[in-house]
Amino acid sequence: MLENPAWAALSGPQACFAEAAGSAARFQPDVSPFGGLADPADPAAWHDLATLTDQTLLTAPALGAGPGWESTFSMPGVQMVGTTMTGVADPEAVVLTETDVPEILDLVERTKPGPFAKRTIEMGRYLGIRHEGRLIAMAGERLRPPGWTEVSAVCTDPDFRGQGLAARLTLAVAAGILERGELPFLHAAATNTNAIRLYEGLGFEIAHHVVFAAFKRTDPA
Repeated sequence: MLENPAWAALSGPQACFAEAAGSAARFQPDVSPFGGLADPADPAAWHDLATLTDQTLLTAPALGAGPGWESTFSMPGVQMVGTTMTGVADPEAVVLTETDVPEILDLVERTKPGPFAKRTIEMGRYLGIRHEGRLIAMAGERLRPPGWTEVSAVCTDPDFRGQGLAARLTLAVAAGILERGELPFLHAAATNTNAIRLYEGLGFEIAHHVVFAAFKRTDPA
């Protein structure tokens, strides 16, 4: 399931955010750019995807463009699971809401933790830490395949790095996931060795080497 997490989420717990056709689905564009295919090696699934969108972001252990599609971006990554970790609630962490979206988008723009759209916050519980009223760090929940929840958008304002805020928020988000009886997982760029080392120190272990890839149709309607 975790080798195809976006499809598992879109065809399962997060179907409420899905636009689907046959063996393909994607999140509503203002929620997330991710799409999913039941089988990325199936040409029919790529045909189904073409009825939904002209471009998408996919993740899997290995990805190649299907008929009528081309890859425009590809980045190796790792998928890490917290099957034996213990989360820790943080008394300073506050639950972020829709009213916080402008600040969230500003923090995301400055820190580049990965794709984040206007309605991404609806995908799960997002926590933040403020300093003198200013949002300086956050983390939250994104993909939710059955039994699992992805920790995502872990980022810290550059002026406040080195204080352990990312670790605290990652553990706090994981604590909420574990309380629901689910298990946390996350993704990181394979080149981001500092983040991987941080997550390993928190109890996450590498489960899969994956690829993040963007695709667009070569024959858009």
